[in-house]
Amino acid sequence: MKPVQLSYERPDALRGALEALRQSSSNARVIAGGQSLGPMLNFRLAQPKRLIDVSRIEALRTAAMEGQTLAIGACVTHARIEDGDIPDVTLGLMRHVARGIAYRAVRNRGTIGGSLAHADPAADWLVTMIALDASVRLQSAAGIRELKVADFVIGPLNTQLAETEVITHVLVPRLAASGRWGHAKYAKKPGDFAETAAIAIFDAERGVARVAFGRRDEPPALMQRTSNQLGGAHGRQRGNLKAAVESDLRDLSAKPVDLMLHRAIVMRALQDMVS
Repeated sequence: MKPVQLSYERPDALRGALEALRQSSSNARVIAGGQSLGPMLNFRLAQPKRLIDVSRIEALRTAAMEGQTLAIGACVTHARIEDGDIPDVTLGLMRHVARGIAYRAVRNRGTIGGSLAHADPAADWLVTMIALDASVRLQSAAGIRELKVADFVIGPLNTQLAETEVITHVLVPRLAASGRWGHAKYAKKPGDFAETAAIAIFDAERGVARVAFGRRDEPPALMQRTSNQLGGAHGRQRGNLKAAVESDLRDLSAKPVDLMLHRAIVMRALQDMVS
């Protein structure tokens, strides 16, 4: 199939894109890499009357430090993160995650902002940014606001992004040099979306201990009991992590049959971090 008839424009500046959105409201969609929206247009799952391409807007293609936070332009591609073209404030975690997204052809086009805006529960950046306690910066013609990624996503393929807003930056806190991370995911074949994934972050210097868990059909979530155990006594006495994992998974997993797989992935992420 092919998309419905629509108009296409590619503004050179963010102001032009925001004005186009303001004028079109619900009849417009923003496109960057097009790795998610493109197929949706072809299958007519999305039928906008106006397509606004932001991929060439320079302000969305750069990354810069803002104090101890890295502001990554929403149109920075997975490949650029994989290749180290932007500062590494996560001790290699983001490069590691980017390297495991789909295939290089997809990573060359797909963008970090587009992935978060699409909010596929199984997407790698969603669980990663929740683990890192990252935020998104949203902008419309009316102004700017910032939301934690955990609050930004309110359901599968559903976010708090207003019809007249775009994601301009992803805001990632810097991990201290002594910070640690662990990552594990299971997919049915290389390059596929994860059936389950987990990321553990421990940064004693900043007082951060977070374990995020993702699965294919529900938005990723912070494993609160596991995170508390991981950070107990500043990480020196982590208690019974396995019991905390079991408790969190029972609360978060709608399908008990998947518990064994989820448990194995979460424990592997924790073991990778503490080893």
